[in-house]
Amino acid sequence: MHSSHSAPPSDAIVSVRGVSKIYAGGFQALKHVNLDIRRGEIFALLGPNGAGKTTLISLICGMTNATEGTVIADGHNIVSDYRAARATIGLVPQELHTDSFETVWATVNFSRGLFGKAPNPTYIEKILKSLSLWDKKDNKIMTLSGGMKRRVLIAKALSHEPKILFLDEPSAGVDVELRHDMWRLVRELRDAGTTIILTTHYIEEAEDMADRIGVIRKGELILVEDKDVLMRKLGKKQLTLTLQQPMATLPAGLAAWPLEITNEGNALVYTFDTQKEDTGIAALLRALAEHGIDFKDLHSSESSLEEIFVSLVNDKSRDQKEAQS
Repeated sequence: MHSSHSAPPSDAIVSVRGVSKIYAGGFQALKHVNLDIRRGEIFALLGPNGAGKTTLISLICGMTNATEGTVIADGHNIVSDYRAARATIGLVPQELHTDSFETVWATVNFSRGLFGKAPNPTYIEKILKSLSLWDKKDNKIMTLSGGMKRRVLIAKALSHEPKILFLDEPSAGVDVELRHDMWRLVRELRDAGTTIILTTHYIEEAEDMADRIGVIRKGELILVEDKDVLMRKLGKKQLTLTLQQPMATLPAGLAAWPLEITNEGNALVYTFDTQKEDTGIAALLRALAEHGIDFKDLHSSESSLEEIFVSLVNDKSRDQKEAQS
């Protein structure tokens, strides 16, 4: 998959090919990243701090140049056709650089003009209203609260009607009300055809919002998958049986089952892959009955995306392979 010459699929709005980034001191922030983002999807890029999420976003937005590889945004090469490529992209950065003496209205309007779009007060009004900023339109930005400044950043990113919207850690330090408004807006934008790429370490956010998920680790994209497929492939289910009588050790006849005694001998936990379906449960219950083990209650649980993510990022065997290679 490291070939940087394969053509992007026709539904890709962003195409990253063979992209690496090495900083002056020799630190390699990205290693041979290939990624296609589909038109109209919400794509979540997950990874621990320092994994390369922000570097990858900066490259796609043309804010920094790749050491090698190419990035195409909506048909435009981000280096050779920077202005056209950048005009299709809206970016909501992590940092608040907004200590401006300008008013909210002027800033958002100016942002639109920067990308060569003709004035459209009706559209700006719509954005400000959807972000609960309309009653603050004449306020100077420096007088606003942190949450309101963040709303202004989102409005600025949307001012030129971008086809691609990047949200870099959108929920970091954001109050619940803004998070709520933001996700409602993101869904509306997606429904209207905007492609949304978000980085986050609030995994429930990705679980809730994303169509597809990419996991980046130490500068490498280790996995890109439809969210539902990922949950199914890597998810584990657990069945917990509360026993009538406590049990100190498992009968030898049950040794073949992945069973664990918990809760001071009062419960048995059976862990299985969601891939393999639930066929094992009936057989397990028969085996328990044959060994005279009675239970009074059972419930099942599934692993969350968070658990899947943690297991991917902390994959020890992958670290060992890297150390050996």
